[in-house]
Amino acid sequence: MRFCVLGSGSKGNCTYVESHGVGLLIDAGFSGVEIGRRLARVGVVIEQVRAILVTHEHGDHVSGVGVLSRKYHLPVYANAATQLAAGAYLEKLHTFIPFETGSSFTLSPFTIHPFAISHDTADPVGFTLDDGQHSLGYCTDTGMVSRLIHHRLHRCQALVLECNHDLEMLKNGPYPMALQQRIRSKNGHLANPDSLAFLESLLHDGLRHVVLAHISQSNNCYDLVRQEVLRRTITGPTISLAIQGSPGELIDLV
Repeated sequence: MRFCVLGSGSKGNCTYVESHGVGLLIDAGFSGVEIGRRLARVGVVIEQVRAILVTHEHGDHVSGVGVLSRKYHLPVYANAATQLAAGAYLEKLHTFIPFETGSSFTLSPFTIHPFAISHDTADPVGFTLDDGQHSLGYCTDTGMVSRLIHHRLHRCQALVLECNHDLEMLKNGPYPMALQQRIRSKNGHLANPDSLAFLESLLHDGLRHVVLAHISQSNNCYDLVRQEVLRRTITGPTISLAIQGSPGELIDLV
């Protein structure tokens, strides 16, 4: 298995996952052209993508889903509440395949489990993807960490985790109070200390790679996230930061 966060933040989110030559996208919050460009930058042709998994209906996660689905004849997997709430974003698809939150499904060679997270959308999910040898956990856009989230992610070999905002930057930044309260709420996003404390609770000998994602450009900065990582002296996995403007490393779990 290998994966790459193609970009992450409030202006667009998309992650590529591949095993045995079968590629998937988790969300598609950039244009189809931009996703193709970013895949090419890490040596992947878009024709390797066989399906799109959707976490929730916000535009920064689904704005490119319809175009990609129609152009490349890709099935789109989402729960019914997300499809309904997404409106035009998920109306005209090549194929829509609904899943039930909490129920695993197979998209060979992957076994995929969508699990409930806490965000201000209809039925948001994170995912675990297992190919029989390796497992990846994906969890962004959650305002709290539940026992369920911990249970689903605690044995993964690789993780993509939200590390959204610095509390002081959010407090003193440009966002109005109502939006600040939404971000800090249990249906919003995780602050740096909460994200890293969560990561500490997930550490185990088999965890090899962690990508910290959905880092706010307005209410966070990469240096603050790096400082928080160093302050906690987290050892074991390689930790990298997803950025908004370009793809990260294509990480190989083989």
